[in-house]
Amino acid sequence: MQGERQTLSVTQLNEYLKMVLDGDRVLSNVFVRGEISNFKLYSSGHAYFTLKDDAGQLKSVMFRSYFSRLAFMPEDGMRVIAHGRVSVYESSGQYQLYIDMLEPEGIGALAQAYEQLKKTYKQAHPRK
Repeated sequence: MQGERQTLSVTQLNEYLKMVLDGDRVLSNVFVRGEISNFKLYSSGHAYFTLKDDAGQLKSVMFRSYFSRLAFMPEDGMRVIAHGRVSVYESSGQYQLYIDMLEPEGIGALAQAYEQLKKTYKQAHPRK
């Protein structure tokens, strides 16, 4: 005898997955190490990019309120450690990392900001 099957709409399934992920203690407070790829900063101030390693990738977003606090500018190829939570963006059904803290791996954010400032200055003043 077959039990009654429950059929969910796409929206219901995405809402359920979001609820499950948002309720997970590990996924709501996670540190992730990876390399930035496809970095894009929008006029809204939100940054979207992919964190990747040799075997996988993770869509990531950092909203303006957190991004504006960074002491450095993230770039493609930069290795970083991100902190945040994993959740589902319901309208697309994709899970992603919502980042609230980002730091360069290995060197501190202030050192990274200083190196970027030096590079910018040298490009603007090539003879000095």
